[in-house]
Amino acid sequence: MLRLLLAPDDAATVRHQERPEVSVEEAYAAPLGRRPEGRPWVGLCMVHSIDGSTVVDGLSAKLSSPTDTAVLGRLRSLADVIIVGAGTVREESYGPPRKAGQRIGVVTASGDIDTTAPLFTSGAGFVITTESTPVPGGVPTLRCGTTSVDLATAIERLETVAPATRFVQAEGGAVLNGSLMAADVVDEIDVTTSPLVVGGAGPRLTAAAPDLGRRYELVQMAVDDGSFVFSRWIRRR
Repeated sequence: MLRLLLAPDDAATVRHQERPEVSVEEAYAAPLGRRPEGRPWVGLCMVHSIDGSTVVDGLSAKLSSPTDTAVLGRLRSLADVIIVGAGTVREESYGPPRKAGQRIGVVTASGDIDTTAPLFTSGAGFVITTESTPVPGGVPTLRCGTTSVDLATAIERLETVAPATRFVQAEGGAVLNGSLMAADVVDEIDVTTSPLVVGGAGPRLTAAAPDLGRRYELVQMAVDDGSFVFSRWIRRR
């Protein structure tokens, strides 16, 4: 269960004692907005430490908790398409989605993917890459961009691979997040702050992006009994 510190209809933060406990399903009942004209609504879901790292020993799972896992699962259940970087697919061992009909787009500029993995043989996986990157035959491929993947165009064209896409969830890694931010297509950010300081040189939520000034508004914040903080941010355009 979560204790809300801030809800979408609040003008300012209130003490958590004034808010009843809510379930993950209640707190994450829907995306924060509706599909913009011309493309799906895009949400970014990540976990990071107090000092900003998104991994411990190379894995995000070591920052997580049962409640964080439930939040990720809830947002996945709302998504029509998940997009994720090829490196994250390998490191986190992505398989076929649990939600029937859901598609997972794997972003790669190099083509370094295993198309014999269950994610692809199940028919759920597809590739998002450049116009010239070689991809083994038989895997649905969305090609956008020449020397780098044009993610803004890819988001607009997702329905050619996954018709009727309304909500897209992005799940990292940091380089993909940075590219999505640079393209200014991230409409909401759902972040879990783990109560850990991990040190090291792990990536932040974004990497390899130019200097940006994207402004987001905090619309929901909650905490659980393990001191994990769950915040939801929306892009005001």
